[in-house]
Amino acid sequence: MARIEARGLGDCLRSLKQPALGICLGMQLLFDRSDEANSECLGIIPGEVRALSPAPGTPVPHMGWSRLAVADAEIGIGTGEYVYFAHGYACDTGPATVATAEYGRTIPAVVRQGNWLGAQFHPERSGAAGSNFLQAFLA
Repeated sequence: MARIEARGLGDCLRSLKQPALGICLGMQLLFDRSDEANSECLGIIPGEVRALSPAPGTPVPHMGWSRLAVADAEIGIGTGEYVYFAHGYACDTGPATVATAEYGRTIPAVVRQGNWLGAQFHPERSGAAGSNFLQAFLA
């Protein structure tokens, strides 16, 4: 976020009207703030990004495949499909959440707010499900 603001891009990003997609950290930056380095983020979606808590069966970082529960079929992925995650922080679920995964807690896998779509998972590493997600965004 410091680099985004130092380059004067924060206000530019906040003012975008065309469809925009944030992937992994890009999704996290859409929220108000992050526990990572106690950072203020873009503030496009209300909420905070918190560190994942390690536990038996859920090491941190979360690196691997998790199954989705999808509330919005327009994102191109269905409930039960697996996608690939690589992250140590996640936001809490809220009104913008359109798909979730379980990893020690329920985490948003996809959020939507206005023209913004965010994916905590990596569509480019998620095979057909990721390809379908990206195609749905482009459509």
